[in-house]
Amino acid sequence: MSQILCSTGALLGRPNHRDYRILGDLASELECDGFEFMMYESWYSELENLISSVQSLHLNIPVVHAQKSLGEYLCGMKVWREGDEYPEYVMTEKEDKEWFQKGIELFSINLKIANAFGAEKMVLHLWNGLPSDKNVDKNVERFGILKDMAQKAGVMLMVENVICNTYSPLFNMKKVHEKYPDAGFVYDTKMAEFHGETMKLFEPEWEWLVKEGHLKHLHINDYGGGYMDWGNFNILPIGKGHIDFDGFFRKLFQYGYDGDYTVEATAFDRATGTVDIEMLNTCFKNLRILIKKWGTQND
Repeated sequence: MSQILCSTGALLGRPNHRDYRILGDLASELECDGFEFMMYESWYSELENLISSVQSLHLNIPVVHAQKSLGEYLCGMKVWREGDEYPEYVMTEKEDKEWFQKGIELFSINLKIANAFGAEKMVLHLWNGLPSDKNVDKNVERFGILKDMAQKAGVMLMVENVICNTYSPLFNMKKVHEKYPDAGFVYDTKMAEFHGETMKLFEPEWEWLVKEGHLKHLHINDYGGGYMDWGNFNILPIGKGHIDFDGFFRKLFQYGYDGDYTVEATAFDRATGTVDIEMLNTCFKNLRILIKKWGTQND
C-alpha cells in the first residue's frame, strides 16, 4: 500500500536551526505515514548525534534525500568566473578528481544514514541548480559509481527531475535511462511544472518512465510561477499554485502507479521557525483525496 510521507526539509530550516530533535514532537501532530529524511551539509560535523537522536524517535523513514549538492561534486563544480550570467565552472583534472572523491566520501555518509534509519530508497540530485547540468554527461557517466555503491548498501538510488538550466529534466533523465536501463527515478510535480513538463510525462516520448515501471517515487508540490521562472520558485502546498493535479493523477493511475509520495511544501515560518502543522495536514488530506478519487476510478 502506498505511503504518504512528509519531507523533513519542510519542517527544518535555518529559522529553527534545523533542529532534528524536534521531529518527534512534530511527528505526533502530523497525519502522514512517515518521513523522507533530508540530509543537510551542516550535519556532517555532528553525524553520530544526528543518527542516535533520530533513531531514538522511532520514526518510519523509508526514504532518505541525499545532500542536494552532491551532483555538483560529480562533475567538478567548484569555482567560477565572476560576472557571468550563469557561472561557468573551471577546474583542472587534479581538482576535478579531488572534488569528485570528496563527493564519494559524502555519498558514503548519506548511505550510512539511510542504513541507520532503515531507509530502502534514496533521492539523488544528479544535477543541482542554475549551472549544474552544464556537464551532465559527466554526471551521468559517474552516476554508475554511486548506483553500485547504493546497491551494495541495499538502497535503491533514485534520480530526481531536478530543475536545470542547460537542457530539461526529462531530457537528462532519458540520458540516465539510456546508459543505465534499470535506474529508478523520482518525479517532482513542482520541478516538472517549472519546465512545463508535468503532463509531458504521459506523452509517447516520455511515457516509458511510468509505463515500464521506472518511476519509483513522487514528490507532490504545487508551483505558481511561469516557465523557468527562477525568481518565483517557491514550494507551495497542493492547490496554492496552478498544477492540474486532477489531470495528473488521472493519467498517473491509468499507468498503474503504486509507489509512495512525499509532500515537501515549506511549512516553517521564515522568521520564527514555527511549523504550520495545519497546512501540512491539509496537504496530506488533499493528496489522499486525489489518490482515492483517481485510484478508485482506474481499479
